[in-house]
Amino acid sequence: MRKLHALWMSTLLVLTACIPVYDNDEEIVQENTDDSKNETAIVPRHNISEEHYKTILTEDGPKQAKARGTITRQLNNRLDIDEMETGLQRHSKEYFDPESHFFQAGQYLERDTVLALIDGLNPDRDKLESEDDHRKNPRVLSHILEQNYLKEEGEGVVKLAGISIGLALKSTYSFQTEIGGPTYDEDISEQEILKMGQRTADQVIEEIRKKEGLENVPIMIALYREEDSGSAVPGNFIKKAYVKSGSTNSPDWKDVNEDFILFPSGEAEEKHYQDSQLLGEFRNEVSKYFPNFVGFVGEGFYVNDNLEEVSIEIPIQFQSKSEVVGFTQYVYGLVMEMFKEDYEIEVKISSNSQPESVIVKERGKEDPYVHIY
Repeated sequence: MRKLHALWMSTLLVLTACIPVYDNDEEIVQENTDDSKNETAIVPRHNISEEHYKTILTEDGPKQAKARGTITRQLNNRLDIDEMETGLQRHSKEYFDPESHFFQAGQYLERDTVLALIDGLNPDRDKLESEDDHRKNPRVLSHILEQNYLKEEGEGVVKLAGISIGLALKSTYSFQTEIGGPTYDEDISEQEILKMGQRTADQVIEEIRKKEGLENVPIMIALYREEDSGSAVPGNFIKKAYVKSGSTNSPDWKDVNEDFILFPSGEAEEKHYQDSQLLGEFRNEVSKYFPNFVGFVGEGFYVNDNLEEVSIEIPIQFQSKSEVVGFTQYVYGLVMEMFKEDYEIEVKISSNSQPESVIVKERGKEDPYVHIY
């Protein structure tokens, strides 16, 4: 589970401060795609999970993306930012195997290039004056995210083996016709999202192929549909395509059926009734332990309409550590008894916005992992 991996990483960092430091890195040479000098790079000898890519490092840490920080100014929802970045890696695995490829932040599309593409492909701001102008010509494209995947070519030498591109597209276009005036919203149809995404993909492929050394690099492109800025769940990827080495043609797109669902919600009731009922029963059992329990927020991640992950946050006001321990034990038992083994579940318990404990049940395992802070 993505959130669990972040927890494990923080635990590992704490542990490394308490034990001897060993040489866990391997020095390699990174070949540049242009005629500039090759660079010395470092990769960790070990990986936290087979599902994760090892990251290419330098002596000063990981290389920063050429368009670093741009995404935070282009997307309004932190959940969308996180899912777009992690989700693009998830989809990259289909084409660039984590067992043989290394990850590096995008090194070829610079900030000015990204912003120029966004402005050039969206309708001209200066020509959008009236409310009708905006509604008929929405600025759908938000961001272009680049990720690089490298592979070892010969002993101790790595070179670029693939580029992944994520295109962030608005599902709701918010605009003002005058500074300080009211904000209007225009829902963007799936057809308009796909039209803009596919047109942008063609332009990005052309831009990449112009760059020295990238003429024959495989490219994976995925279209990401953003959620509203105030949404409690992120958006989702809706299409992806693979552009073979040397190709400049428009890619053949295939559907991506992923969805994040908020529990409880009307959407959850409508789309996934049984899961919604189960989460409702879980809430009722929790409330038996704490009568003043207000509720929880749950998030389900679905792939092809099958539940893959559930994340639940339970905020409760505790008066002592013993209350935390007792309640965590109770919830642990509920997780053991109520939830299946064919998806992953994470329950985070907090008090006063501070974490108190976490329970994680991995796919295929009977016994959950529990940690009390």
